[in-house]
Amino acid sequence: MMRRDECFRVLAAQLRDEIVIAVYSSAFDWLELAPRALNYFSFGAMGIASSHGLGLALGRPQQRVIVLDGDGSLLMNLGTLVTIGAAAPKNLVHFVCRNGTYEANGGHPIPNPKVDFNGLARAAHYRQLHEFSELSDFEAKLPQVLTQEGPVFATLHLEKGALSPQLDYRRLDDAGRREAFKAALRQA
Repeated sequence: MMRRDECFRVLAAQLRDEIVIAVYSSAFDWLELAPRALNYFSFGAMGIASSHGLGLALGRPQQRVIVLDGDGSLLMNLGTLVTIGAAAPKNLVHFVCRNGTYEANGGHPIPNPKVDFNGLARAAHYRQLHEFSELSDFEAKLPQVLTQEGPVFATLHLEKGALSPQLDYRRLDDAGRREAFKAALRQA
């Protein structure tokens, strides 16, 4: 099993001008580890990160879009997998951080800890599928994952994170951060 912060450090080191969409607990980790103008934080309704990722991938086909989803969050909007598979954006990379919990809602377990997210993505016709439970394997294969023709789906098997006593969503929804994202899109 890996830790989310370790995976995100490896990912951050590989990025240049990609758009990164992060949701809930992943968003807080990503903000701390990789503060950058091309970060888009998705919250307010679980499951919308992949939908936002699809919209940005279709609207910005010249730019790689990376979604950092949670397993609990993705379960709230499984239909988006089928829509992504049908639209087949070549520039979309969808990571699901699988720790078996609805972490942002108190760490409650997901209803079926044995759900096969890669199997769901396969059935939805994602083009490339990956699964990682060892950091060294993730680090070795990440450059390939990030350059494959999408849609690409990868499950990251993670340890449960420490539950934060206070998640300050105002930090994610900062007006300055939104303006910086818009400006970065105009320049890209």
